[in-house]
Amino acid sequence: MLTAPAAPPMIRSDTSNAFAHDTMRVRVPAIVRDVAARNPDYPPLIADGLARLADALEADAPIPMLERPAPDYAGWASLYAAHCPATWQGAAWFFAEFYVYRLLIQITRWWETGRDPFGPHKAEEYASGQPWALLERALACPDAPPEERLLRALTFALWANRIDLSLASVAALGGESSNDTDLLADQRAAAVEHLLAAAGPVHIVTDNAGSELTLDLALVGALLALTDAPITLHTKLHPVFVSDATPADAQMLIGWLAEGRAGPAGAALGRQLQGAFAAGRLRLAPDLFWNSAHPLWKLPDYLVETFRGARLVILKGDANYRRALGDALWPAALPFSEALGYFPAPLLALRTLKSDPIVGLAEGQAERLDAVDANWRVNGRRGVAQFKP
Repeated sequence: MLTAPAAPPMIRSDTSNAFAHDTMRVRVPAIVRDVAARNPDYPPLIADGLARLADALEADAPIPMLERPAPDYAGWASLYAAHCPATWQGAAWFFAEFYVYRLLIQITRWWETGRDPFGPHKAEEYASGQPWALLERALACPDAPPEERLLRALTFALWANRIDLSLASVAALGGESSNDTDLLADQRAAAVEHLLAAAGPVHIVTDNAGSELTLDLALVGALLALTDAPITLHTKLHPVFVSDATPADAQMLIGWLAEGRAGPAGAALGRQLQGAFAAGRLRLAPDLFWNSAHPLWKLPDYLVETFRGARLVILKGDANYRRALGDALWPAALPFSEALGYFPAPLLALRTLKSDPIVGLAEGQAERLDAVDANWRVNGRRGVAQFKP
C-alpha cells in the first residue's frame, strides 16, 4: 500500500470551479445525447435511459447508485459511500465524471454486449486519416540516433494527447505543436537518458485511442527497437471519456497497421508490434482501477508490485495526471518529484492541459500565464513532460 500525500481538497463540480461545473452541467450531457444520436439503432430502453441521464445531469439531480448485479459493484459502492449523497453539480468532480460514464456503460449494457457506445466517434477519427498522417511524420526518421529517435517519439506521443474526442475544441488544435513555449515543463531529455541507461520493464498508462494511441504505438516501436525492455500498455477495462483506449482498440489498431492502412512504415510497425505481442514482450493490461475514481496513491497492491522495479512508467494524458494529484489544486511551483514522491517507480507524465491541476512549474510561471491567457490550464494548447527519477 502506498503512503498518501497530504493532498489539498479535491476539485468539486459546483460553481467553485468553472471548468468542472461547466463539464457536468453542459459538456457531459451533450456527450450523453451524442451517444444516442450516433447509435440510432439502440432499442428504446437504452435511448430512453440516455435521455434520462442527460436530463438528470442538467437538472442537478441526486446521483444514483449502480444497479445490481454488476462485476464492479463493490468497488463503486465503496466510492459512492465516500462521496454521496451528492448531486451531479455538487460532488467531487473526479468521482462524478468517472461515475457518469460508468452509468452510461450500465445504460448501454456494455457488460452484456461488448458494444462500444463510443465506437462511431472513434471510427470517425480513423476515417479522417489524421492518425495515419501523424504516424507517417512520427516514423519519418528511422535512422536517427537513439536519443533523438526516442525524444521524437515522446514528443509525438505527448502532443497527440490533444486529440481527445470528449473535447472538440482541444482536438481541433491538432496533434502537433510548433511553438516551443507551449511546453511548460520539459524533462524529456532526462527521461530519455534514463530509458537508455536503466534496466527493467516499461509501462505505459494509456489515455485516448485514435491518434494518441497510434502515436503511443510508435513510441512502443522505438522502445522495442532501442532497448531490451518488455513493455506493457495499461488500458481502461471498459469505454470511458468517449475516446479512452481499451484492449479492443489496441488490438484493432495494431491489426490495421499490419494490414497497411498507414502505409509501408506503418505496416512495418504493425508487424513489429504483432511479433512482440506473440513473443510476450508486448502486453495489454486492462484494469478497472483506471476506470475508477481513486487517486493514484490508492493503487491496489498488485499494481504497486507490478510497477515497483520498472525502468519507467509513462503516465499519459490529463485524467491520469488528475488522478496522480488527487484532482486537487496544489501549488503550481511544487516540484513534480515532490508531489509524486509516493509513486514506487520512475515516472514520466506526458500531458496536454485540459483541467486545472498542475505542479512542477517555475516560480511565477503560473501567474505569468494567468496574465496572458485566463484559460491556459484547460484549453489544451499547452503541455508538460515531467519526470520523477
